Formats: sequence, structure tokens, C-alpha cells
Amino acid sequence: MAQEGSENATEEVLRAGFDVGFTYTRLVGPVIGEFLAGLRDGKISGTKSSQGKVVCPATEYDPVTAEELSEFVALPDTGTVKTWSWVNQPRAKHLLQKPFAWALIQIDGADTSLLHMVDAGSEAAMKTGMKVKARWAAERKGFITDIACFVPA
Repeated sequence: MAQEGSENATEEVLRAGFDVGFTYTRLVGPVIGEFLAGLRDGKISGTKSSQGKVVCPATEYDPVTAEELSEFVALPDTGTVKTWSWVNQPRAKHLLQKPFAWALIQIDGADTSLLHMVDAGSEAAMKTGMKVKARWAAERKGFITDIACFVPA
């Protein structure tokens, strides 16, 4: 560090390598656990809020009132694109290694949207309001990636 008032002061920069990591596991609990188990079985569900709205993906608490939620609603594996953003050059960590869209998809019968990938083939084929259907992963484990992506319906 530079000494104030020193004529030949040099500045030292301290550096240290650091890897961000989460060395813990989180229990998903009964609500999110049931949602993920449904995905493993090729089913999408939501939770019913105190106002009768269906929240998907299922959540433990009402996003408006913070009340605990526990009533599940079975939903189809189809939905509507509400908004989207095109990815021309996927990064190494993306699950699709070809151009795709990140989209907010309102599952049919739900009042909220979930974020997922859409394999539309091209940006020109992607549209707000388009109907999509889940493409299920060949091997499912109870993760959101059990939906490999959505495709135009």
C-alpha cells in the first residue's frame, strides 16, 4: 500500500484466487419436492393460491399473501410464450448447444409463468403468444431439466 506523504510510494495490490461454490445441499420440502417428483414422472403441477390462482412452478407460499400453499393442481405439458429472448451463440453451460430462446411460458391452466428454453429452430419461428409443448428428457431425475426444453406445439 502506498504510504501517504512518501515520495517513492508504490501501490501494492493484494490478490487471492477464489472459487465460488455452494458446499451444502438444500432439502426441497414437500411442495417443491412433489413438483419435482411430478417432473420426473412426466407431469407438471402447480399450487392453488388463496385467491384461487394457480402458481406454476409450484411454490410453498402464496406470492401475494405469503400464506402457505399445499393444494396441487395437475396441469398439461403445454403453454403459451409470454416473452422471450433469443440466444444465437449458446455458452458451454447451456443445455441446448444450438440457437434457442429463453422464454417465460405460462403453462395452460396456470396464472403465472416459468422460465425455460424453447427450441423453435430459428429466431424467425419464435413469437410471443406461440403455443409450446414440453419435450421431456429421455432420462428424468426430478429436476427442472426433466423438461429438456419446450418446442412449438
